[in-house]
Amino acid sequence: MSRVFAKKSWQTIALLLISAIVAVAVAACSTSISGFSGGGDLAIGSKNFTEQVILGELLAQHIENQTDLKVQRRLNLGGTFICHRAIVAGQIDAYVEYTGTALSAILNKKPISNPQKVYQIVAEEYRQQFNLEVGQSLGFQNTYAIVVRNEDAQKYQLKTISDLARYAPEWEAGFGYEFISREDGFPGLSDTYNLKFSSSPEIMDLGLMYRALVNNKVDAIAANSTDGLIETLNLVVLEDDKKYFPPYEAIPVIRQETLEKYPELAEVIGQISGNISAAEMRQLNYQVDGEFRKVKNVVAEFLAEKNFGQ
Repeated sequence: MSRVFAKKSWQTIALLLISAIVAVAVAACSTSISGFSGGGDLAIGSKNFTEQVILGELLAQHIENQTDLKVQRRLNLGGTFICHRAIVAGQIDAYVEYTGTALSAILNKKPISNPQKVYQIVAEEYRQQFNLEVGQSLGFQNTYAIVVRNEDAQKYQLKTISDLARYAPEWEAGFGYEFISREDGFPGLSDTYNLKFSSSPEIMDLGLMYRALVNNKVDAIAANSTDGLIETLNLVVLEDDKKYFPPYEAIPVIRQETLEKYPELAEVIGQISGNISAAEMRQLNYQVDGEFRKVKNVVAEFLAEKNFGQ
C-alpha cells in the first residue's frame, strides 16, 4: 500500500469516526430531557458533550444504586449558562460543573491559578448567591487544551503554546463559542501568549472541531484535556507553559433545597468525590466516542468496578 493511499485511508476512517459521534451521542443520551417528562424524586442534568452526559448518568445511577430515590435524567441540556439557569430555577437538582468555569463564566471573576482558592470562592459564592452546595472534586480536572495534529507538532517541534505562537500568524484555528467569549478563554490566552492567527478563529462545536482539524481545515483547536478522541486520532496537546488556564476541577453542584429534602444525598454523592482520575475519565470518554458504546452501559460497568459506597 502506498504512503499516499494509507494517509487517505486513515483520514477516511477518522472522518467516519468523527461523523458518527453526533449520532452516537444522540443514541447514548436516550435518557435526555425529552425522555423524562414526568415522575422521579429529583432530576440530574448535564451539559451537551460526552463527558458531561457520562457524569450526569453516573450521578443518576449511583443515587439509584444507593437510595430508593427515582432519578430523572435531563442530560444534554446545553452549555454552562443553560445548566446554571436550570439548577437555579429548580428545573434540575444537581449537575457537574468545573471550578474554573464557575469562577469565570458564572461568577465573572478573573482566573486564579490556586485550586484551593478557586474552590473556596466558588463554594462560598454559590451558597450565598444561588443557594447551591458545591461538593468536593470528583478527582480530576478537565482543563482547556490547545490541540494540534501530530505531524505538525513533529514538523515544527511544537510542545508548548508558546511554540505555537511563532507559527500561529500563518495558521487557522477553530474554537467553541464559550472559549471565544469567556474571560478564561481565547481573549486572555491571546494576550498571555501574543497568540494571533491568520484570521479570527472559526466558531464550531466540539465534533466539528476535531473533524476540521483532521481534515486540515484548521490547524489548532481548543478541546478538553480529557477528550477520548485526542488519543484516538493521535493528536497532540500543547503544554500551557505560562499556566494561563485556571484549575477546572469537576465538582457536583446540588440545590440546598434538595439536600434538605433528601439529606442522604450529601453522603451518597460524597462517595464519588476524589475517586475518578483524569485517566479514568479519558477512558470513559473513549469508550463512548471511540468505541461507540452506550453511556448507560459504560457507566454501569464503571460503577460496578469502583464499587462506590461499599
